[in-house]
Amino acid sequence: MKLVSYEQGGRPRLGALDDRLGVIDLRRAYALLLLAQGESAPVARALAQARIPLEADAFLVTGQSGRDAAQAAVRHAAGLDDRTVRREALAVPPADARLLPPVPRPRKVVCVARNYAEHAREAGLKLSEIPILFARFPATLVAPGAPVVVPTVSQQVDWEGELAVVIGKHGRHVRKEQAMDYVAGYSIFNDVTVRDYQFRTTQYTEGKNFHASGPFGPFLALTDEISDPHELEIVTEVDGVEKQRANTADLIFDIPTLVEHISTFIELEPGDVIPTGTPAGVGFKREPPEFLRPGQTVTVRITGLGELENPVVAEKQS
Repeated sequence: MKLVSYEQGGRPRLGALDDRLGVIDLRRAYALLLLAQGESAPVARALAQARIPLEADAFLVTGQSGRDAAQAAVRHAAGLDDRTVRREALAVPPADARLLPPVPRPRKVVCVARNYAEHAREAGLKLSEIPILFARFPATLVAPGAPVVVPTVSQQVDWEGELAVVIGKHGRHVRKEQAMDYVAGYSIFNDVTVRDYQFRTTQYTEGKNFHASGPFGPFLALTDEISDPHELEIVTEVDGVEKQRANTADLIFDIPTLVEHISTFIELEPGDVIPTGTPAGVGFKREPPEFLRPGQTVTVRITGLGELENPVVAEKQS
């Protein structure tokens, strides 16, 4: 199942992508299913509200019961004719849905640096014996199609296409052998970086946390959609020109290793996001260096996870 978070009437809603219908409203579809099974309208609404939360992280907390309810809702909606779907407002075309990041407000975004050997080499940096981590503030996340902002204080804004792992349940001191049981699914992340601020100090916080610098989406592919997250191709383009191409098979620290390592010092929670690092091909190491400019479009594609596309704009002067 491919989950999307979108906005309707000023509120977030949780949907699932369907090839025919577009974005299915999971709560509405589940309530309609319960009505078809003989439940009264008040009971159907109450059960749908309890089993299908409107926000992705809350939905992930429901675990397998929530997934089962969502899958049943999708199957029911997919079996309805188009007239019924329109009358019940069960789905919207993807182009008409105002997408949000797949997890709009994760508690934590724990990013991984230097996790591809070629990227470390192009940056002139040594490989690390343990994962190098830094935090991103959730407020920096950017929805699919929303603009990446070039700040007034810098023109050194760089792209970093990455595979993002989304956590599905609480975990502390998770062993590597069980780590994949804690993964809910996968998405695309673009860890846009303001390079001169990044390299001002040995800490990554400034350069990685500028306003509107963390594109994330377009959907969350649950684990049933991806047979092996360690064999996915990543491609990053700027205005249609390829800048990065790699495969997650080349990750230095694989997903189980990252989950085990992070959970040794902090509890993982449903909805937490772990961008797993970017491959070679970033702009600041090119000859001459290249950076994102207002008017451009940056696109990241990953096998099975769709396409994350964002325009680039200049920050408005206050």
